[in-house]
Amino acid sequence: MTPHTHTLAPLAPRRPAGVQPVPGQPELVLPARGPVRAGQDLITAQQARTVTEQQARHELIQHLGMPMAPDEHMDEFADHLAEETGMLYGFVNVLLADQRFVGLHNPPPDSGHLILGRTMSLEHGWCPAVVRRKKALPLYDVYASPRFSGNYVVDAVGTRSYVGTPVIHPGTGIVLCTACVTDPEPRTRKDARRILGAVKEAGRDILHTFSDTPR
Repeated sequence: MTPHTHTLAPLAPRRPAGVQPVPGQPELVLPARGPVRAGQDLITAQQARTVTEQQARHELIQHLGMPMAPDEHMDEFADHLAEETGMLYGFVNVLLADQRFVGLHNPPPDSGHLILGRTMSLEHGWCPAVVRRKKALPLYDVYASPRFSGNYVVDAVGTRSYVGTPVIHPGTGIVLCTACVTDPEPRTRKDARRILGAVKEAGRDILHTFSDTPR
């Protein structure tokens, strides 16, 4: 007996409830207003939006061939950041489910300063704020900014100054990573502006490395 075979027409993808297409980018979706349910957990639209943005960032980083783990080339960027700015720590920071310092400059092991690891919670530091606002954040003295002075790293790491900028993919508007520096000493406003210029320049160099965008 000859077995019967059936060819099934492909099903059109079904959009989950509670999401809507991104204008001009129908392949992407964002949560609609109000809370949406994921499994048994109730999450807000903002939380769902954050997850969607993380997924889009992850996919774009993979497409561009950017590292998502410690990388020697990114460490060179971080070293250059610290050298150019005179700050103690330099970072190239990719924010996914956590913060990943794919590029990291630490002080010498015998300096007496804290040696940082390669990951940090999204609840700590100021890079998450840089990603959300898609704008640079110069904190010449965190104690002068009540909104930012209560951050975990102020006491845990002893950070007094931070300057960071987003590295934004021009084709999509997605923040690929941040370039930033920190130091246990405060800076003057004038010095913070100089440092910000160097950090932005490094951000442009990073973007140029992983895209066809001219500097």
